[in-house]
Parts: sequence; structure tokens; C-alpha cells
Amino acid sequence: MTVSGATAGLLKSPVVARAPVRILGIDPGLRVTGFGIIEKSGSKLIYVASGCVKTPDAAALAERLRVILEGLRDLIAAHAPQQVAVEKVFVNVNPQSTLLLGQARGTAICAAVDAGLSVAEYTALQVKQAVVGHGKAGKEQVQEMVKRLLALPGRPSADAADALACAICHAHAGQGLGRILTTGLRMKNGRLV
Repeated sequence: MTVSGATAGLLKSPVVARAPVRILGIDPGLRVTGFGIIEKSGSKLIYVASGCVKTPDAAALAERLRVILEGLRDLIAAHAPQQVAVEKVFVNVNPQSTLLLGQARGTAICAAVDAGLSVAEYTALQVKQAVVGHGKAGKEQVQEMVKRLLALPGRPSADAADALACAICHAHAGQGLGRILTTGLRMKNGRLV
């Protein structure tokens, strides 16, 4: 069969609709760990759920970490996210506080990895830049932009807003989203072959 005319040599590729990707954002904290779940469907972001895992004030460190781990495991089982975005720990003036926050963050990452999920990490600066447009944004600005971007009826709590912002940052960054499947392929001269 011969093809002639203006369409000769052009291959038509079918348009493939991408399935929505569910992203869990986590804002780790030893007393309050915020979580936010969104779905990315094309360029649209859809709110799924948000809230906080709160640990008892008088509990020992090990007990607090157990509460965070179990709370996030339950959340992952209930909402089945496909990807996880976690805010990186910043270096605090108080090294003890930084160490404790790091342990809460490590527990959150373990909950995701234990469920077989990929984890991306973002600094607070990257999250604020992606959501508000500049890295020096305050908590109220982040809450307001999360409310607007997800068309929420009201502002989420500060911890939930930070977690949702982390998920939004991940959706915008494209970590694993919208990428071509590259299994079995390699790069040559800047092209997949």
C-alpha cells in the first residue's frame, strides 16, 4: 500500500488519557503531622482529604512516633495514594528540636516506603515558591492560596495547608507525573532510544 499526499510520512498517534494520580502531602511534626491528599487529573488539581495526626502531649517519644506511623498507615490504606511528597526538615536554632522533627519525618517516610510508595522531598522554600510564588510567604498566604487552588470553602488548618501545599508542589514539579515510561530505554544524544 502506498500513501501519497500531504499526510505521507506522518503517523497519527492515539490520544491517551492519563489516569488521575493521587498524591499524599505530609508536613511532619512530632506533636502535629499534617496530611493532605489531592488528585492530579491532567492540569486539574482535585481536593480529596486533609487533616492532622495528633500525638498525646504527655506521651514519650516512642509513643508519639508510633501514633504518627499508625495514623499515616491507616490514611494510606484508606485513600490509596500513588505518590508521597514530604517537606524536608530545616535546620533549627535548637538542635534538639531539629533532631526530634527529623525523627517524625523519618517515621512519615517509613510509613510511605512500607506501603511501597515513592517519596519526593521538598524544602519549605520550594513548596512556598510553587504555591504562592515566592519562598518567603507566611502561613496565612499559604493557607489562602491552597484554599484558592483547590477551590475549598474555607482555609484549612496551618498544618493541613502545609501538607496540601507540599502535594501541590509535587504535582507542579512533575515528579513522576506526566513522564514517559522509560523502562528499558536509554538516553542517547538527549533522546530516549
